[in-house]
Amino acid sequence: MLLFTTSELTALLRQALPQESADLAHELTLDAFRGEVGNRLTDPPQPGVKSVALAVAARVLTNPGGVRSEQAGGMLVSYADAQTGVVLSEDERRRLRRSVGMASGAGMLDIAPADTAPFATLWRPT
Repeated sequence: MLLFTTSELTALLRQALPQESADLAHELTLDAFRGEVGNRLTDPPQPGVKSVALAVAARVLTNPGGVRSEQAGGMLVSYADAQTGVVLSEDERRRLRRSVGMASGAGMLDIAPADTAPFATLWRPT
């Protein structure tokens, strides 16, 4: 399944990328999406999925080590983006879930992906 093309990711980052880096960012993004919404992604992806995928892949490539701040001598730089790597922000999770037709917030009827069988234990007095 193709979430985005290398040229789209390159245009977003405004820098040339090795194909291996773009492929890895795509696979990590796809894996994170499948972990969140299961097999609800379609081929081609639903409207709204590409923008979230590109944002996540760009973050994977620009901050793979999860740096939040760095210091050189007397200069300290802290980054505003608290998200690092392949972690989906709440906004990205909400947008992705809405794009594939899932409820965007947690609810008592939507606590697990549809492909997960419910598990219930009945208590009975002995």
